[in-house]
This record gives sequence, C-alpha cells and structure tokens, in this order.
Amino acid sequence: MSQKVLLNAKEVNIILHRLACQLIENHNDFSNTVLIGIQPRGKFLAARLTKMLVEEYGIKNIQLGQLDITFYRDDFRRGEKTLEANTTEIDFIVENKNVVFIDDVLYTGRSIRAALTAIQSFGRPQEIELLTLIDRRFSRHLPIQPDYRGRQVDAINEEKVVVNWIENDGEDSVYLINN
Repeated sequence: MSQKVLLNAKEVNIILHRLACQLIENHNDFSNTVLIGIQPRGKFLAARLTKMLVEEYGIKNIQLGQLDITFYRDDFRRGEKTLEANTTEIDFIVENKNVVFIDDVLYTGRSIRAALTAIQSFGRPQEIELLTLIDRRFSRHLPIQPDYRGRQVDAINEEKVVVNWIENDGEDSVYLINN
C-alpha cells in the first residue's frame, strides 16, 4: 500500500479560507442560510468552516447542523458489515432556507442523494448547495456536482482519498492511498 500527500495542513487551511470567502460572497450575513455537515466526516469540515466564518470573518448567528444519512442510503442493506447510525442535530427550520450541504469527499454522489432525501424530513429548503473539500471527478454514479470545491482529484481504480482532521485524526491532511 502506498500513499501520496495531496494536501498538507497549510494547504488545507488555505483552501478552507477560500471556501469560507466563497460562502460569504454568496450568502452575505447567512441570515437565510444554514450549514449542514453530512455525517460522519462532513461534520468536521462544517464545524471548521463555521468556526472560521465566526472567528476570522466576523459572521454572527450561523446555524450549523449535522445530518445522518445512514438509513437513506441506497446501499444501506447491501454491505457485509452492519452500518452504525450517527446523530442528526438540526435544531432549526430549513423551510425556505438556503441549505449548504458540507462533506469531505464527493465520490459517487450517493451520499448527497441520500442527504437530499433525508433533509425533506426537516422542511422544504428554498435552495440546496454542495460544498466539498475533495471532488473525485471521475467516480460519479449520479449527476451531482459541487457548488464549492476545495480541490479536484483524479483518483482511479482502487485509489482512495482519505481526509484527516486534527480534531479527529491528529492532523489536517489529505492522502491518496493506493491499495
């Protein structure tokens, strides 16, 4: 197994600032926008962006939630291993709001499709956008594209993209792993 560093901590930080600025450009004061991290790994990116928007860019009152999509996935009963549900924490209304889904890696698009179904339980958003740190562009099974992307990666065959967050993994980094 070999691994290649796609992004180090400094590069991740630069990309996060760019993504934060793009969000500000499109959502101004976030008065009609909510951020929703897709469980399990999108919550780290969503929390980091929210912290950056509040502390470094002075945006107040950002509504941040976490959405569990486990039982909305179309492959939820197909795997060998038993899936473990995460928690959904959305303590606000999404009805007529601009929702920004946040996930670490956009791969096949199936997680986003599941999130689109799951969010309907919380109301009908005015608009839904997608922000991803990594866009694996040659792996899509569904016609889903990010509105905001940190970096586009051409991973092929059995290559896997692994995103590490300091809060969970001890470092900010992105690796391309070849099995």
